[in-house]
Amino acid sequence: MAEKSKSRFSRVQVLAALLLLLSLFLVVIAASRINPASISSLGFEKLGQAKVPSRRGVMLLGTLSAAASVVALLLSKRNARTAVTTLVAGLMVVILSILTALAQGGSIDLVGMLASSLRMSTPIALAALAGILCEKSGVINIGIEGMMLAAAAFGFGANLAAKNLWVGLLAAMLVGGLMAALHAVMCIRYKADQVISGTAINVLAVGLSGFLRRAYLVNAFSVGATLPIVRIPFLSQVPVLGALFFRSQPILYTMMILVPAMYFVLFYTPWGLRTRAVGEHPRAADTVGVNVYRVQYINVIVAGMIAGLAGAWFSLETVGSFEDVMTVGKGYIGLAAMIFGNWNPIGAFLGALLFGFADALQIKLQILNVPLPYQFLGMAPYLVTMVVLAGLIGRTTPPAAEGKAYEK
Repeated sequence: MAEKSKSRFSRVQVLAALLLLLSLFLVVIAASRINPASISSLGFEKLGQAKVPSRRGVMLLGTLSAAASVVALLLSKRNARTAVTTLVAGLMVVILSILTALAQGGSIDLVGMLASSLRMSTPIALAALAGILCEKSGVINIGIEGMMLAAAAFGFGANLAAKNLWVGLLAAMLVGGLMAALHAVMCIRYKADQVISGTAINVLAVGLSGFLRRAYLVNAFSVGATLPIVRIPFLSQVPVLGALFFRSQPILYTMMILVPAMYFVLFYTPWGLRTRAVGEHPRAADTVGVNVYRVQYINVIVAGMIAGLAGAWFSLETVGSFEDVMTVGKGYIGLAAMIFGNWNPIGAFLGALLFGFADALQIKLQILNVPLPYQFLGMAPYLVTMVVLAGLIGRTTPPAAEGKAYEK
């Protein structure tokens, strides 16, 4: 058995081999299918456009990513960290190669793609932050998807009733907090199975939001305004960075503030220390005077309010209306980003960016009329989630006491 386990390929090796095959496939396709006279225009906002020969550009980038995958294969056993870094670099190069191929005879705004990726990652990152707060305090919360959905529905309903987007945003956060409080009472007070409680929250949210839409929102339906774009003076005019970070909407700004803020709170404040202690060893935390139940209640309810903010992104910041099940699984993808980041807010944000890019890419592919059914293109974010969870993530370390109801 020992010899058999030693002969197995590592995840890095498997992914490097897949990247090598994809890179070689792109090189072959470029050599045989792309018109030698075709030009690809890659836009960089105010910096202008870079025009490159499509065939030679795709072949060069494909060759570079193939070389990176070979280096990752060679380093996988001797220096795994460097191998992973090389693999990520190769993945970025192969993505650029694909975009160059798609832009043949036309243009793709790379800065716009990156800005769209950041925007699409917003609800995923917020869901991941909500999951981290809960699980760092020892409570599993797979009901984040339901909290987001209920918040999207009731936030939009409050917006219609009060004719005020900010009232709708506040209502969304309150609804998310109320749903989380229900989950907290079931799991902390009554010791219910946390996975089953989260599932019940999701089912309840589908029913509540569907009822609200049919009883009220359909009759008063209108595609209303969305939260405004806020341009930060001077910074919004900076090329590339201005488009990415400083000409955005309020919930995206909030997400970018919450990521470093939560990292600081969890790892550099007494409250974060208590939270992590409760999630790792609640009895030891109780012994030194930490109120375990209080820490768990506060973290779960605050996490629900963050999930409510993520739900408001759909109905108040993006669409200006509400549709059934409009969160389309972003809460679950947020949990995948949480695991990808090893329960660290910064790592979870990077995972959310990856999933956001996959979402932005499939939208761009539909706009470019790629000859594939749109249903298959729409599967891209979920396929990336499966690949990341099954192959890219190595050993992760969840909080030791997560999912275990604490008895005093």
